[in-house]
This record gives sequence, structure tokens and C-alpha cells, in this order.
Amino acid sequence: QVQLVESGGGLAQAGGSLRLSCAVSGRTLSTFPMGWFRQAPGKERKFVAAINWSGSMTYYEDSVKGRFTISRDNAENTVYLQMNSLKPEDTAVYYCAAFFSLGDNFRDGADVRYWGQGTQVAVSS
Repeated sequence: QVQLVESGGGLAQAGGSLRLSCAVSGRTLSTFPMGWFRQAPGKERKFVAAINWSGSMTYYEDSVKGRFTISRDNAENTVYLQMNSLKPEDTAVYYCAAFFSLGDNFRDGADVRYWGQGTQVAVSS
């Protein structure tokens, strides 16, 4: 079966940076559009970013535009989320996701086929 394993989470101060990685095993990364979601304490899971199979198209939630960058390295079967200018409101568990496709409702998580286990990101002020 396909497994997605996140890494790179941790504690950062406001204004700092973190880079999350998601390693895919069981199938090549190029098979799936990929993305990231996050869930803050007491909040629902929300879309953060997505990238198509080739890496030519990217999508971002409004609050992270200009600060976060999603990328992928298909040769390494890995997708990344570079997070800069972190804010306390970025604190959440971040989940890597593999999509069936990037359909109209992909931001809602309806098109997610596989989920990672999550990695904690905590941003202090």
C-alpha cells in the first residue's frame, strides 16, 4: 500500500521558517497530485497547498500565499512545503495528501486518496 511519511515539523518563532517533507513509498510520487492540509487545535482540517503531477501547477490557501511554497521531486518521491514568515496562526498538525485528481473540490479534501500521519508545527510569538 501507499504510505506518506511527513517530517520536518517542530517549533519555530514567529517570522521563522520550516521545511516539511513528505516521502511517498509503495508507488512513485508522479502518480498523484500532492498537497498539504493542516489542522489547528480545536479546528477543522483545512487546505494549505497542492501541486499537480508535473509540478507545473500550484495552488495555495489565501493566508499562506507569498509565504509558503509547495514543490515536488518525483525522482526522490518527495513533496515539500517550504514555510517562511511563520505566524502563530500557522500552528497546526500538517498532513501530506495524495489526490485522486485536482477536481473542483480538492480544497475540501474530497479528492484525497492517501493521507500522511501528520507532523506538528508550533509557532510561538
